[in-house]
Parts: sequence; structure tokens; C-alpha cells
Amino acid sequence: MATNKELSDFLENGERRAYKHALYAVRKNEAALDIVQDAMIKLAEKYGDKPAAELPMLFQRILQNTILDFFRREKVRNTWVTLFSSMRGNTEESEDFDLLEHHEAQGNSQTTESSADQVERMQVLTLIDAEVQKLPARQREAFLMRYWEDMDVTETADAMGCSEGSVKTHCSRATHALAIALRAKGIRL
Repeated sequence: MATNKELSDFLENGERRAYKHALYAVRKNEAALDIVQDAMIKLAEKYGDKPAAELPMLFQRILQNTILDFFRREKVRNTWVTLFSSMRGNTEESEDFDLLEHHEAQGNSQTTESSADQVERMQVLTLIDAEVQKLPARQREAFLMRYWEDMDVTETADAMGCSEGSVKTHCSRATHALAIALRAKGIRL
């Protein structure tokens, strides 16, 4: 179990790197600071009793989830702002304003995607997720850190406690296994 000093030292040493990671992802200073602070609090509150060797991997997962949560909130916030701003009519024509005539779906939003396309996309994502879950634990861990969390080989090796060559081998085997499994199900990416 990590002592308070080990946890404090880990957070102090990883703070700058985590901030840069969050800043590169969200491109907003204040948001990046909030994300790092939230991730550190979550690590201390929920996983402070874990061994010190597990803290880097846990923190990376928490940081990535916190970044994803930020993007989800931004997407919802932007949807509502766009929706409400499109409801404003021209002040000169406010009496004749018709919301149905005025509101058009944006070209890059999911509202332009047909229901069939949305269902097909969700089915493909479900199949991909199922195949990722079938990977051996070390391959899945390396694959997710490298391609989902966008960690480099050195960071992944440090978090997994193995050599960089092992990370490359695990990732290679995982991508080949996924490609074969998805091709067998008719999915071409």
C-alpha cells in the first residue's frame, strides 16, 4: 500500500506531465488545470490505498477518463448553446419567426446521420469492443494505453512495468488479432 508520502511524491512528480497531457488534449489552460486537479483528487480518494507501483497506470486511466468527461460535457453544452442560439429570430422579424423553418441541422452533427447509419455504427463499435475484451490481459492493456490513451512506448512500458520491446510485441499481436477477428466478421476499417 502506498504511504501518504509516496502518493504525495507521485502526484507532485507527475503534475507537470499530466498538465501538459491535458493541455494538449483540451487546448484550454483553465480546463487542463481543472482536469488534472480532478484526476489527482479521484486518485487520492479512491485509490490512495493501492500499491505505489500501480499508481501510474491508475492515474493515466483516471486522467484519460476525466479528459473524456470534459469533452462529453463540452459536446452537450455546445449542443444546447447551438440549439438555443438558433431559436433566436431576427429582431426585425420576431413576430413572423417560425422555429421549424429557421432551424436546420448542422452538416457535421449526428442529426444528419440516418438512424440506420447510427445503428450500424453502434453495432460495429460494440463488435470492436467485444473483440478488444477478448484479447489477453497484457495485450489489451498495451493496446489501450498506446492507441486509446495515446501514450508513447516508453510511458506504456513504465506503466506496465515491462520493456519497450514487450510493449511493441503486445501491441503488434493485439492489432493483428483484432484485424483477423474483425475481418472474419466482415468489418473493414
